[in-house]
Amino acid sequence: MTAARVAAYRMASKKKSAKLLRCPSCGMLVRLEDEDFPFCSDRCRKIDLGKWASGVNKISSPVLDPEVLEDLGNPGSKRSGGSSES
Repeated sequence: MTAARVAAYRMASKKKSAKLLRCPSCGMLVRLEDEDFPFCSDRCRKIDLGKWASGVNKISSPVLDPEVLEDLGNPGSKRSGGSSES
């Protein structure tokens, strides 16, 4: 087998084992090429946005990266330098 055939075979086998992607709102199958990816439609995209806006969806794990905390103003430093100085 030539190198080109081996590469083509590997690509074909990867496509066969590709994971099926589903819309996070309704579960319908979606393709990477779809206009509204990862959603199946604009309606499902808006439903998901509404869930985030209303607080139904949220990120539950705390931010532990020191660089991110610096960018956010380091909320931990507010506790030590509060306005209740005596």
